[in-house]
Amino acid sequence: MLIAQTIEELRQHLRQAQRPAFVPTMGNLHAGHLALVSHAKSLGDLCVASIFVNRLQFLPHEDFDSYPRTWEGDCAKLQAQGCDVLFAPRETELYPQAQTFKVQPDPALADLLEGQFRPGFFTGVSTVVMKLFMAVFAGKAQGVAVFGKKDYQQLMVVRHMVRQFALPIDINGVDTCRAPDGLALSSRNGYLSEAERAEAVQLSLALRQLGQAALASGAALPSQLPQLEAQAMAALSQRGWQPDYLTVRRRQDLQAPLAGDPLVVLGAAKLGATRLIDNLEV
Repeated sequence: MLIAQTIEELRQHLRQAQRPAFVPTMGNLHAGHLALVSHAKSLGDLCVASIFVNRLQFLPHEDFDSYPRTWEGDCAKLQAQGCDVLFAPRETELYPQAQTFKVQPDPALADLLEGQFRPGFFTGVSTVVMKLFMAVFAGKAQGVAVFGKKDYQQLMVVRHMVRQFALPIDINGVDTCRAPDGLALSSRNGYLSEAERAEAVQLSLALRQLGQAALASGAALPSQLPQLEAQAMAALSQRGWQPDYLTVRRRQDLQAPLAGDPLVVLGAAKLGATRLIDNLEV
């Protein structure tokens, strides 16, 4: 596996690639990330992963400085998975100046759910993803980028950005990897205590129950949904969680659903000091 720390080095390594397949990460890799790499290898002629902890998508009170950085283990995992090129830029490489030009996503998509509770998050995501895309795909007629569906809203924001900027990049979403008990794999699961880890599966169970209730409501869904969501939030709160949202939305744009719309159930909640997110298409 080749490792590039500068954009120039990366482009040298990718010179012969016709269709790179790219997996952006923030490191601290787990089986979910490796599944993305495995999938990417089937989509392009060269597999590229990046490790970069992006300061722009952390709020001032969030865990940028303490976010786990596991460089040696990450490199070993990527190499074992067959990754061809790892792009691991220093912060000054991607942000040589203060980033005053930023990609501002559509507020109708980016200012709800995660965007409501983490203002500016999707601006930081969109800006760094655009910069990474320019580093990886510059001069390429086509490429593909692979994202996990666990970050469902993020995947939608990136898809819309690529479409609106007419980038020659296929965005491929991969189903969420889960532990045997159903907990969505996440780098932040490592923050959980043993007792919290046992409890953490309740988030996915709450989403599943909410989704089932939404489907069962049929044509009455629009009128019944506020009550169903409030009940799901209250049940999780009674278990000691601090939920930000448990909600049912239509898949196409994350707006409030009408009867018959394809649905996705999304949730975010704090368990102790750890904030977890998850979603289920139903």
